[in-house]
Amino acid sequence: MKTLRIWFGCSMGLALSMVFGWSYGFFAIMMPLFILGRMDRFSLPSLLMVFFSAVWSTVQATYIVEFLQFHPTLMIAAVGIMMLFKCVAMMNQKTYLFGYMGLLVGSIVLNFASYNFMDIEEFNVNLWVIAFSNIFVCALAYWIFPEPESQCEQAEISTPVKSDIDYISQVAMGWVVAMTAFIVFQVADLYDSLSAQASILIILTPMTLAGSMAMAKIRIIGTALGCLAGMSVQLILGSWYGHGLLFWLAFVIAMGPFCLWLTKGQIKAAIAFSAMSALSVPLTTSLVPEQKDAFFSILYRFSSIFVAVLLTAMVMWVVHHWIRVMLLKHPEIERIQPS
Repeated sequence: MKTLRIWFGCSMGLALSMVFGWSYGFFAIMMPLFILGRMDRFSLPSLLMVFFSAVWSTVQATYIVEFLQFHPTLMIAAVGIMMLFKCVAMMNQKTYLFGYMGLLVGSIVLNFASYNFMDIEEFNVNLWVIAFSNIFVCALAYWIFPEPESQCEQAEISTPVKSDIDYISQVAMGWVVAMTAFIVFQVADLYDSLSAQASILIILTPMTLAGSMAMAKIRIIGTALGCLAGMSVQLILGSWYGHGLLFWLAFVIAMGPFCLWLTKGQIKAAIAFSAMSALSVPLTTSLVPEQKDAFFSILYRFSSIFVAVLLTAMVMWVVHHWIRVMLLKHPEIERIQPS
């Protein structure tokens, strides 16, 4: 049931984005994927948390850029405080979704809002509508494809923390990487590298060095599979990719195996999540029927993600070991034995 539920939610999100012409429709695919892949039961509080996190993060990031863009020092300080709160929220199971969505959405808005040609208000409204509709899409998916009570186990999202040093180092590592990505994307002209920016934050998901290193490898493998699937959809459709119904059917069929993998263990699920984003983003943003295909966008996506993930893994390794060396110099930080 879980596979069908995820498949239905993503397919319906794609259909809604096509019918209503939502910009950045990949959010309509990835939000149901993110929620349905992690929760076996309908949870309105969790869905509302995702919605309010998206709204609050977009408002927060937009005002920071609007009022502090011409004061770089103050802007960096404000962004640093915002990112720190998001990273701390990710360390708690109950607030993980709020922190993760806030970190991801906030970083994207901060990047987009810094460009004068970007209509950030339109982007924010589109994202709010998609996040709000996600509540109904997920509710319908849970209602049509309910999980049998005997198999219904709530997936817990938690971060292993064994000591004060672990807690501080994990938060600091996530914060430093997020801030480094923010500064790099502000200094360099990387408007077309949204996927690379998202990849940097996605590999932070485990909030541990070992988990992030494994996530980096998984992200590259999943991206390669998703890019191949995207190219296959475009090549199979050929000149018919401008036909809405055929495009939707081909897209839905391509999503099928990845939706199945999301229920086959953590490793396959992580690969499938990366593959779905690699499949969704180019085909919903770069593909313009009868005007522009997504072939070169897909190639650029894979190369940018590969470089971004490789550099991020290196930065995380250096930051993690540097932080632990600095913290171990302070013996007053006592270890907390796990209960």
